[in-house]
Amino acid sequence: MSREAAQGREATQGRDPEQGQGQDSASGREPAQQHYADSGVYGRGPADKAAGPAGRVFRQRGMYFDELEVGDEFEHAPGRTITEADNVAFTTMTMNSQALHLDAHWAQSQPFGQRLVNSMLTLATLVGASVTQLTQGTLVANLGFEEVEFPHPLYHGDTLYTRSRITAKRPSRSRPGQGIVTVEHIGTNQEGAVVARCVRSGLFWESTHEAGHESAHEDSHE
Repeated sequence: MSREAAQGREATQGRDPEQGQGQDSASGREPAQQHYADSGVYGRGPADKAAGPAGRVFRQRGMYFDELEVGDEFEHAPGRTITEADNVAFTTMTMNSQALHLDAHWAQSQPFGQRLVNSMLTLATLVGASVTQLTQGTLVANLGFEEVEFPHPLYHGDTLYTRSRITAKRPSRSRPGQGIVTVEHIGTNQEGAVVARCVRSGLFWESTHEAGHESAHEDSHE
């Protein structure tokens, strides 16, 4: 048995389940149960139940509409270092023949003195970095971009760090159980300079969708 497993067993065996538990006033669940439910724990089928309490399975997901509040900020990790190979592959794959991304010799004669990272790659990475925390499994659709800007160039070898802020939200008027959220994404390089910013709107599920998912998952094991 590994040291970590042994420590986990000792911690579990040494804890009095009646101490320090209390009830969550909003849900009636104990705090630990509230945490597990909010983390997106799957319902368990017969095989999982046979494994005992240690058999819980956690599903990585984003945030539901009703979990988000205007002003919430998310700092995403890890950063993404953009290489020459990334830039050339993305540019050629998307049929972009712009010499600013591909021709090193010619780019040296231009104002920035070197090739630039394709701004569409920067934008895609800026949004993609937010998926794990914000939209994984909780987004119905991306509705569109309201603002996109690139105030500073990104070069080969630069690292893009990203963060997101919720700027507006409202329930959908035509799709019950869903809501529209406006998000501002900001990307900086390793020196803290803002290299990209965009504002977009997305259609999100409400958390009742999670409850329906768990119910269907359990029913499939009955």
